[in-house]
Amino acid sequence: MRVKHFNQRELADRWDVSEATLERWRSEGIGPVYLKLQGHVVYRLEDIEAYEAASLYRSTSERVTEGGAA
Repeated sequence: MRVKHFNQRELADRWDVSEATLERWRSEGIGPVYLKLQGHVVYRLEDIEAYEAASLYRSTSERVTEGGAA
């Protein structure tokens, strides 16, 4: 199985944030886990999707739990 990786620019485009935001988030421990390979930061698609799923909300006070139920 081939694993899809996103570089910083691709993830910034996906989320419509700046690359500087992703850099700040990494230093603060925010966002999906990442790999640093030979000085290059990459994100696995599965980790991006897991982070997105964990960030789902039904309302301002109601987080969506696994399986989509509240």
